[in-house]
Amino acid sequence: MTVFCGIDWAESHHDVALVDEAGTLLAKRRISDDAAGYRLLLDLLAEHGDSPDEPIPVAIETGRGLLVAALRTGKRPIYAVNPLAAARYRDRHSVSRKKSDPGDALVLANILRTDRHAHRPLPADSDQARAIAVLARAQQDAVWSRQQLANQVRSLLREYYPAALDAFLGKQHGLARADARAVLTAAPTPARAARLTRPQIAAALKRAGRQRGLDAEAERLREVFRGDYARQPTAIEDAMGYQLIALIGQLDAACVAADGLAEAVEAHFRQHPDAEIILSFPGLGVQLGARVLAEIGDDRERFTDARGLKAYAGSAPITRASGKKRYVGRRFIKNNRLITAGFLWAFSALKASPGADAHYRRRRETGDWHAQAQRHLFNRLIGQLYHCLQTRQLFDEQHAFTSSSADLAVAA
Repeated sequence: MTVFCGIDWAESHHDVALVDEAGTLLAKRRISDDAAGYRLLLDLLAEHGDSPDEPIPVAIETGRGLLVAALRTGKRPIYAVNPLAAARYRDRHSVSRKKSDPGDALVLANILRTDRHAHRPLPADSDQARAIAVLARAQQDAVWSRQQLANQVRSLLREYYPAALDAFLGKQHGLARADARAVLTAAPTPARAARLTRPQIAAALKRAGRQRGLDAEAERLREVFRGDYARQPTAIEDAMGYQLIALIGQLDAACVAADGLAEAVEAHFRQHPDAEIILSFPGLGVQLGARVLAEIGDDRERFTDARGLKAYAGSAPITRASGKKRYVGRRFIKNNRLITAGFLWAFSALKASPGADAHYRRRRETGDWHAQAQRHLFNRLIGQLYHCLQTRQLFDEQHAFTSSSADLAVAA
């Protein structure tokens, strides 16, 4: 007898439903979100025929968490069903619009019973790849947080401290630089900055880790801070200085977190068997390569072909046709982290690969906008990456960009 399991996931408890191939409810139970509840769930599955050789498939509305980790033991297929899709299936079983947690668990079980072929189980990525995914996504979030805080600092400085913008925005990384944060902490207001001496500025730069050109940089900053700028009233300026110190503290924490996570990403990524192949591609460094690996995983059976990976990445266009109308445009349902990494990858590849640069320029000459040409280049590169990972070979510039102009113009 074939059995299917559906789990309505919640924060403190989970509702479980098991049905057979005819749709008969075999069992339902509510378990707690702890180790005891997970053991109860595994025992319930075992009572209804779950075994290492013939595991019971499970449908749940999330692909993460301790519950999913407990279920992923062995070869059990776990189907992460989108909650919006599950809601559509609910209307299929009842028109009264009633809803309950046990009912949702039953709906999820019936999804596998009737439409299992239309859903994909969670990829069988290795623990190493999943660990890289955790670190790479956390590092990316830390970078986004760092940039968001830097933008807040910039907006605040525009209100009362334009000298600081002139002093640091022209530098690489701008206000997120360690020396910029150190100097602004020492002089959070224009009045205090104008009173700084050259040795005091040099000491702040030294605390930030700068070792070369201290005197020249201190003199430059001293001249900027003593320039002629508009000022807020003293009381308002001091209040904004306190606000700046608070933001600088948050920015310091975000910078430390991003740098620490970057080191952890590099240490884990270089140990992965796919790292050498990924790093052989032009435009992919350690951090960007780790983000790509984090999203595509190392389960070689996850995508049936390169087109599946391109659709997942959002680089392949999608066709909408009805009657006499036909529209080809970009995908809106995609892996947003992967497409973000893909645009950075394509942009970096322009300088690292003559073939990539020629491909991009050819697309621009045919009328593509900058983003369209970049998307097209990423689409080509991600297909080549799929081939290299499947065949375990490194990127070869001569083989990667040998297609004719006509082929490049019509490639997906």
